[in-house]
Amino acid sequence: MMKPVLVSCAALLASVLLGACSTPQPEYFYTLGGGVDAQPAKAVKYYVEVLAVSVPQQVSRNQFVVTAPSGRIELLEQQRWAGPLAGEIGQALSTALTNDLGAIDVFRTPHPDNLPVYRISTNVQRFESVMGQYALIDAVWSARQLASNKVLTCRTIANEKVGAGYAELVQGHRRAVGRIAADVANVVRAFDNGHAACPAA
Repeated sequence: MMKPVLVSCAALLASVLLGACSTPQPEYFYTLGGGVDAQPAKAVKYYVEVLAVSVPQQVSRNQFVVTAPSGRIELLEQQRWAGPLAGEIGQALSTALTNDLGAIDVFRTPHPDNLPVYRISTNVQRFESVMGQYALIDAVWSARQLASNKVLTCRTIANEKVGAGYAELVQGHRRAVGRIAADVANVVRAFDNGHAACPAA
């Protein structure tokens, strides 16, 4: 009478162990938005159109693509951006830029023609995440003054040191986006003053 009981217990234990092994790992979501301190309301002097950002195909995904110190590229299923990376960068860039300039982003939005409009295009050529070392965004961007059709194309390489952990990596990329936005804002102001030039590297 004991043998069937032992077999049943073994089967039950095996099913419990299999269930434990198949438990999905939790996913963590991060955003490049936020992290920009709110500024006092400013008189609106500019409109900007922050166009959709392009990013390299290998990082154009929700999962984190990181480089280990050994140089190995890793795709992390449990660490994800809250949205497509291009959209995350575009939203963060728009927020930082309008915050800096006191501008309004009117991309695809009807607006009066009483203020100068600057169209911002951004092509991210490198987006690198090296755990515990740095977060890098290498972007070629342009600012076009729509009234005159004058355009200036510049490049910003923002390389931010980071500590250990994914939150540190995200903060590094936020700072990198902030540096790009600051460079764009400086060019917009320079256009307004008639002395547009790319920021010094």
